[in-house]
Amino acid sequence: MAGGEVLPTLLVMTSTYPRWRGDPEPGFVHELSRRLTDRFQVVVLGPHAPGALPREVLDGVEVIRYRYAPEALETLVNDGGIVANLRGSPWKLLLVPGFLLSMAWSFFRLLRRRKIDVVHAHWLIPQGFIAAMLTLIGGRKPPFVVTSHGADLFAMRSWPLPSIKRFVARRAAGTTVVSEGMRDEMGALGLDVKGVAVEPMGVDLKQRYRPDTSVTRSRSQLLFVGRLVEKKGLRHLLEAMPLIRSVRPDVTLTVAGFGPELDARRAQAQVLGLTDIVEFVGAVSQDELPALYRRAALFVAPFVAAKSGDQDGLGLVLIEALGCGCPVVVSRLPATRALTAFCAAVHGAEPGDALSLSESVLRALEADESPRLQDIAGFDWESRAAAYGTLLERAMGHP
Repeated sequence: MAGGEVLPTLLVMTSTYPRWRGDPEPGFVHELSRRLTDRFQVVVLGPHAPGALPREVLDGVEVIRYRYAPEALETLVNDGGIVANLRGSPWKLLLVPGFLLSMAWSFFRLLRRRKIDVVHAHWLIPQGFIAAMLTLIGGRKPPFVVTSHGADLFAMRSWPLPSIKRFVARRAAGTTVVSEGMRDEMGALGLDVKGVAVEPMGVDLKQRYRPDTSVTRSRSQLLFVGRLVEKKGLRHLLEAMPLIRSVRPDVTLTVAGFGPELDARRAQAQVLGLTDIVEFVGAVSQDELPALYRRAALFVAPFVAAKSGDQDGLGLVLIEALGCGCPVVVSRLPATRALTAFCAAVHGAEPGDALSLSESVLRALEADESPRLQDIAGFDWESRAAAYGTLLERAMGHP
């Protein structure tokens, strides 16, 4: 900054963060954080995981990872997310107290040792709750902005969690959600939605996720990308494949992802007789994903609301695919309805309905439409980081 002026310090609280460079875990918090380093000194506080460093600097972002269990047991967060991991392995509830206490203690120590000017808490629970609770303690209390990404809002409905969410939002200097449909859910909590900003995360539409005319797009390959957890709905896409192939026997499916449902979905494909036409390629790095999107005839996101209520806040994979010129079929959920309304290359299907999904896939294959990049320009990281930077700077002046 000109004149040697010291940048204000932003503390980012998160549970999902790359464990190392090239990690296939969702990296949107890091992508936003590194794009804010021209406006803030950015410090990220997140959980440790096996193989990760306790401290490091990634792309100008100082990363601090707190230990919450013996290293081999630090499995609450990754490979599916906290909600899915707790549902799939109930014993991991034993890790929750240590996780919360370690986060709170690490946050408190940082506030004591560093001059933190503003906090960005990703997820209402648990990060937002910890930030809100510590604002009640005496001493200097930096303002915080909280962002809900979906699971924290749509799931975690049992008492006293709705009250905790209201408490967090009312203590925050700013509250954001990542899609328009999520504002209604905030209203259902009894909050004034006028104070809730819709600010999605972003996608690198200028450098990474962009069309490549030198790549020949398939006319029959479907693509699924995502964590293999209930809310991503892969089970319903596999159920739809025999219906799709009864009309288009040339159609195949590539599955890029990992998670607790992997073995169940492989077994399902075998029972349905799909092993020859469904390829499970495992975790794919961000650098390798564009090639998959550019080759696929159609990207399919069969999202559903999980039994817990958990569902996607938006699903950045949709924007990644569209950025690479790949048309999309997605379930009609609150977070995705707006996208199906204004983008002609996005086709809707009823969530959890294999027949509806198969019909939408067949229509989309027949339509063979290319996305209009101007429809998704607002999701580029440049505009997303600018919006969040302004929001955080505004919060610094919040009483």
